[in-house]
Formats: sequence, C-alpha cells, structure tokens
Amino acid sequence: MPEGYQSVDNNEVGQVRDALEALVTEGARRMLESALEEEVRSFLGRDRYQRRNEFRGYRNRYHRSRETTVGLNPVRVKVPRMSEVPTEVSTDGFTSQIVHRYERLSKKTQQLFRKLYLEGLATGDFEPVFRELVGETAALSANTIVRLKATWGEDYEAWRTRSLEGHTYAYIWSDGMYLGAGGEEDKSALLCVLGAREDGVKELLAMELGYRESSESWTDVLRGLRDRGLCAPMVAVGDGALGLWAALDHVFPQTDHQRCWNHRALNVQAKVSKRLQAEVRGRIRAISNAPTLRECEELRDQYVAELRSSDHQDASETMLRDWDAFAMFYRYPKEHWVHLRTSNPLESIFSGVRIRTDATRRMKRRDSALCLVFKIVKRFSRRWKSLNGGANLMSLALEGCVFKDGILQPRESFQVRAAAINRLPTRKGVSTTLDTSSTDCSAQR
Repeated sequence: MPEGYQSVDNNEVGQVRDALEALVTEGARRMLESALEEEVRSFLGRDRYQRRNEFRGYRNRYHRSRETTVGLNPVRVKVPRMSEVPTEVSTDGFTSQIVHRYERLSKKTQQLFRKLYLEGLATGDFEPVFRELVGETAALSANTIVRLKATWGEDYEAWRTRSLEGHTYAYIWSDGMYLGAGGEEDKSALLCVLGAREDGVKELLAMELGYRESSESWTDVLRGLRDRGLCAPMVAVGDGALGLWAALDHVFPQTDHQRCWNHRALNVQAKVSKRLQAEVRGRIRAISNAPTLRECEELRDQYVAELRSSDHQDASETMLRDWDAFAMFYRYPKEHWVHLRTSNPLESIFSGVRIRTDATRRMKRRDSALCLVFKIVKRFSRRWKSLNGGANLMSLALEGCVFKDGILQPRESFQVRAAAINRLPTRKGVSTTLDTSSTDCSAQR
C-alpha cells in the first residue's frame, strides 16, 4: 500500500456520497429558482420594484412548493405566481415554460423511464426500484408510466402514415409475429415489412395488426404501402404463408418471389425421423449455398433421390415444391445472397423483440402491445447492417442489369429488365391484371 495512504471505511464513503448528493440537489434547486425568477423578469420586462410604462401584471408571491424530479434527484421548487395580467398581454395569464403545471417529472426523466421500459423493466417494477432515487412524492405509479407510453402511439401513427416517395426499395422481407396480447381466441398477427433502399440501408416500412396472416390482411398492408409511394420491389422474401404470396400477386404482380430456405429446412425436417433432422439441415444448407444454379439443382436432385430411396417420399416432394421461388436469388448480385436466401433480416428482429415482450402477454389491449413492439424495433434499427456491396451495387440491380449466378454480365449483354421501366409479370400462373385501385407506380423506377 502506498506510503501515507489511509483506508476509508464504507460509512465514510457513504457520508461523502450523501453530502455530494445533497450538494447537487441544492445546486439544482438554486439554479431552477434563478431560472424561474429570470422568466418572470423577462415576462414583466422589469426587475423587482422597478417601474416601466407598459403594465404587464404584478408579482403575487408563489404557488405552493412541490417536488419535481430533475435527472434522478427530487428538487423542491416554488413557482412564481402573478396577478392582474392584462388580456392583451396574455389571455391565459402567466404560465411557466420551465416548470409546467402539474409536472412532477422533467422531460428527460420521462424519456429515461420510457427507455427503461423498452429495455425490459415492467411497469410495476418502477415503484420499488426508483422510489428511493426520485423521492416519495415523484409520480411513478403504473398509471403514470401508461401516460408516458401514450406518446408512443402518437409516434407510431405519424410513422405509419409517412410518405415513402423519397426512396426506391429494391427488396422487401415480409413476415408475421404473434403477440399473444388481448383476450380474443384468434390472436392477431403483427404483419411487418422490411425494405432495402437504393443505398443498401434497411428500413422498417410497415407494422400492422392483421387477422392471422390472411391474404386480405396482407393485401391491406401492401396496398397501404403502395398508396404511400412504394413502387413494386424487385424481390419479396418470405416464408410459406400463402396469404402473403396471394397478396403480392394482387398488389405487386411484377415482384419476384424468394422463399426462405430456413423454413424449407424446417418443413423437410418435419417429414423425417428425429435422428435424421440434423442431417436434413446440413444438406439443405449445402444446397442453398451452392455457388451456381446448376450446382444447386444437381445437389437438390441428388438429395431428392436419396430421400426417395430411403422411403421418404413426402420429404422429397416437399424439397421440390415451389422450386423456382427458392432459386430466385441466383438472378441477383452474389453479395446480396446472404440477405435474400432467408427471412432472417426480419426473424432476427423478432427474436430480439420476444426477449423484451413478455409483458405483452399480460396486455389487454393489442394496440398497446403494437406500440411497444414498434418502439423496440425502432430502437433496434440503429444497429441494422446495410446490404453488402453498397449503393453502387444496388443501383445496378435497380437499373435492371443482368446477373447470372450472381455475376454481373458483360455490357453488351445488358438487358434492361421490364422491372426497371414497366415490369410485367413473367412467373407462370400469375395474372397480368394489376390492382389499379390507386395510382400505379410500377413504371416510376
């Protein structure tokens, strides 16, 4: 131990901290009082006991003192009161803009509590955890937290009605998440759409409550996106939910379908015994990671033959079903394959949300759960990775340049895809009739 060092026991440390806390609180109180006095002086246009020609009212002592929480410290403050304020000066008299009427928490503190709720602290946990920090009179009841969360609904409504015309979205990922909130037997699905912009940045485009994952619900979501300015994306990625693909064919029939390989592996696994499921996962991963379409199909045919020879006919048929939709990613840049092969960009978001949404199972209102999930996802969005290749590669894809097995073809073989000008549906069995209930923007790329 260094010479001259003196140990300090915990009691002395605690006393120092208490003294510092009291000093900080007293300093905050004095600064707040000074700011309130300056606010009154500015309103009257004169100092105390000073006269001026324009009459703007009289000082009339103070309102009853009360505590307001600044940071995590309760500060007792007396707000100045005024009387005989002329109506031509202010029809509502004098109202402090520093300490608002009935306010017990500063805006920063309210933002802190909302953030802590998003991090997983349940509403009922605020009272015992923060009571000692913010004082006995600070408003920390469950009803207070509910009022703080009301601002989330306003944020969500502004977000869901915003225009999308400022960007072009090459790819979208769509999936549904079940919240388990509300008391109805048929739980609502949270239908989400994630988009990749022309600069490669991912952006949440839609989050709506729908009846399970029906085609009607998905049609409403996609039509709403189109009405707000979303042009037909080049590729839509999703799982095997039939409602989504039927809605896409109705609203964006030009858009290519890319099915999720992770869901395909789960579907095939369900057709074999448990001891073979790990092998199924590995084989399907190898097939989906093949460097060319030809190698991918060769590996597929080999595996299908093995499944049939081992009397797994159902598994082999599942492997072949909707094959074109699983191999669509080979027509797009190789750098984007890792993003296009699966619906992981959305699934990873959902997994993070589920960690923090145990409280939604106790929520009686679905809209409350919706707003909670929305705020969590918006927080996650700050860490989303952009697509590989950057804006230049996205521009080539959006311009309709031809990619074969993920490789950009020579300039002389460039063909501007119909998608870049007015993409026409080319997939077998898709109707060529566009949904024209609103302005068609498929030709505005």
